[in-house]
Amino acid sequence: MKIVVLDGYTLNPGDNPWTEVEKLGDTTVYDRTPADKILERAKDAEIVLTNKTPLTRETFDKLPKLGFVGVLATGYNVVDVDAAREKGIPVSNVPIYGTDSVAEYVFALVTNHFRRPVYHAELVRKGGWQKSGEFSFWETPLAELAGKTIGIVGFGRIGQRVGALASAFKMSVLAYDVYHGNPPSYKFEWAEIDDLAAKSDVVTLHCNQTPENTGMVNKALLSKMKPTALFVNTARGGLVNEADLAAALNNGTIAAAAIDVVSTEPIRDDNPLLGAPNAMITPHIAWAAKEARIRLMETTAENIRAFQKGSPINVVNGVSK
Repeated sequence: MKIVVLDGYTLNPGDNPWTEVEKLGDTTVYDRTPADKILERAKDAEIVLTNKTPLTRETFDKLPKLGFVGVLATGYNVVDVDAAREKGIPVSNVPIYGTDSVAEYVFALVTNHFRRPVYHAELVRKGGWQKSGEFSFWETPLAELAGKTIGIVGFGRIGQRVGALASAFKMSVLAYDVYHGNPPSYKFEWAEIDDLAAKSDVVTLHCNQTPENTGMVNKALLSKMKPTALFVNTARGGLVNEADLAAALNNGTIAAAAIDVVSTEPIRDDNPLLGAPNAMITPHIAWAAKEARIRLMETTAENIRAFQKGSPINVVNGVSK
């Protein structure tokens, strides 16, 4: 069985071999694949694995041998799942691998904002502490997390883990989700999204991107947030109207944003967030702890094995053949 990996570099930049996948078929791994090379590279594949390389309806129409798509991520909006379903092609994702990695990274961003260790470490390197004459020296306000409120938009596995960490920091937890099943055991409150935005000191996104919620973080929602609030996005860049977020930072509608994902990746030079004050932008690394990438590789192999046995798992488009 021929397996083609269209963009394998981020999963294995050299420290996470494809051994388990290679056991399952004749495997070709490309570090990355531009749009004009997708058909050429995937034309004979029975299994295609993709992380961020798009698979459109037109692509599916031209890949008659394709029987299975494995998404090397939890989010699967890069694949036209409706087109795949119409052709009877199961699409599987990896739903659980990055829960701890992403949740921990959220709090790296949150604690950095409120306690500013990176800023002050750099200040010491530049001689600021030495010149101050003070035994304890800071230039920005410093604040505890205890007693603050975090608003979590999307309360699935990752959102609930973020809530657990927030609870450990003695924060109050508000949650918004269209589904209210399987709530955690720790204390939290459901809230409508506008109410969550108005009451939270931190608003963090943990939902999949859909046509319905694309651009949901816009001028209207941002205007409801506290002027002291921090906005965090480690989910999908398309959830945010980036021009509106940049404007909110420029005019002081909110205090700061910590962004690990943007609408077009890698980020374009003309992205308005690059010029916005108090915007910390990191290059989509919340998911990328080595332990998480190892789990992702293991589950990808399990997804392929299940498909080969005729009972695919982690299917996101309803095809169960």
